Amino acid sequence: MSKNKRVAEAAGFIMICMVISRILGYVRDVVIYAQFGQNRLTDAYNAAFSVPDFLYQLLVGGALSSAFIPVFSSYIATDREEDAWQVASITFNIIMILMAIGIGLGVAFAPQLIKILVPGFDAETTKLTIFLTRILFIQVIFMAFSGISMGILNSYKHFTAPAIGSVLYNLGTIVVGYLLSPYIGITAFTVGVIVGAILNFIYQLPALLEIGMSYRWSLNWRHPGVRRLFSLILPVLVGLSITELNLFVNQNLASQLSPGIVAALRSGQRLMQLPIGVFAIAIAIAVFPTLTEYAAKNELVSFKIAMSEGVRNVVFITLPASTGLIALGKPLIRLIYEQGKFTPQATEATAFALFFYSLGIFAYSAIHVLSRTFYALKDTITPVIVGSIAMIINIIFSLLLIGPLKHGGLALAYSMAGVVNMLVLLGVLRHKIGSINGRVMLISFIKSLIASVLMGLVVYSFTMQLEKVLDISSKLNQGLIVMGGIILGVLIYMFLAFIFQMEEAKTVGKIIKRRLRFKRV
Repeated sequence: MSKNKRVAEAAGFIMICMVISRILGYVRDVVIYAQFGQNRLTDAYNAAFSVPDFLYQLLVGGALSSAFIPVFSSYIATDREEDAWQVASITFNIIMILMAIGIGLGVAFAPQLIKILVPGFDAETTKLTIFLTRILFIQVIFMAFSGISMGILNSYKHFTAPAIGSVLYNLGTIVVGYLLSPYIGITAFTVGVIVGAILNFIYQLPALLEIGMSYRWSLNWRHPGVRRLFSLILPVLVGLSITELNLFVNQNLASQLSPGIVAALRSGQRLMQLPIGVFAIAIAIAVFPTLTEYAAKNELVSFKIAMSEGVRNVVFITLPASTGLIALGKPLIRLIYEQGKFTPQATEATAFALFFYSLGIFAYSAIHVLSRTFYALKDTITPVIVGSIAMIINIIFSLLLIGPLKHGGLALAYSMAGVVNMLVLLGVLRHKIGSINGRVMLISFIKSLIASVLMGLVVYSFTMQLEKVLDISSKLNQGLIVMGGIILGVLIYMFLAFIFQMEEAKTVGKIIKRRLRFKRV
């Protein structure tokens, strides 16, 4: 099987698992908001993830994954597996020590950190946020195990176990949270998150053993591979720190608005992340080892082709998703969340945030591929510098727009920063490696944009007409409106894509066709 077909197979399988995982994620949110509503209680739950998630992203999720796969894969590609596993072991040991120190400090200084992050919370909400934060530090340990395991398995082009593990993560959260919530309230879902993290790692463990996992205790940070890895990590740490600072600033500002706005922003961003998580990240993860291999072998022509196809494919899929979420935002939120204690007012607040978040979906999707393109070239500095500039822009516009647009201004600033980030990365990449098929990417983008806008207008008009003739208080009718809009949108967009003779339509069609056969990756 050719490399392109293997990438398509991998991307297709990851997409299926991402879809299931995201659906379970929304089921989790539905259960939480139906039971507790969108208020200071769920604000506390959402804010509690801030510091633990920051620690994970800093040590594993962002920094380590961006540097580990290129270094580990380069050893595998040149038949130096012993060195690869030595680097993996040393890195794991160092990360675990740093993780222990970080968790200790986080637990000890949780009150001070939470008061800085969400100063608008009242005393009772602040106390609950501190309590939930301390519990969530436990999940960081197992998420670190899972993150390192995923890096190793992806380097071996093994995508099945990590993808399924992410499904188990959300499933564990839902089941445990639902069963325990009558007894310990919203704390049950933090316990569920820990159980889900454990299941995620346990499922990946057999795959690690199958590929010949070789762990040894060592802290030899002078190993060439380890030194190279940490030299790549340091710039990413700086960039992630600035990125997280931006999120903290947004949360700080949102906490001073009406109760439930922190949760509304979180819900809107999760919906925005659906097409990014299902399509963009799946394609980026699948193409990353191939990009790394081409870079290691100095096959620049193949490298450029793989990068260009990756960017065009994610934009082709996520641009219509952006207009689709804008057209169907309110009906979709009403269908998913509006029940129990989740009110129509909460629907309006979440839909307002989603509208502005949706404007940046295609940009953040492309960034996932472009960032990995730089990482494959062992350049972790450029994405950091560009991302830092974009995040500063985000903070500036957040401060400027929160007045006239409230929480919508925070979402719009986030989207604007993403577009700037994407455009600058493309410009720097072209300067770095020469022609990147920019004309082809631009033509593809324009065609996708025209088709997406036309599709969005038709879908919006269609749903407005349906809402006039159907009783929208019925969940059945809500589902009919959303599903009718989605089906109509897909048909219109694919029809226009084929009319425009877009190569990406054929590629996506092949991926879907292969996955319908459900071959094992």
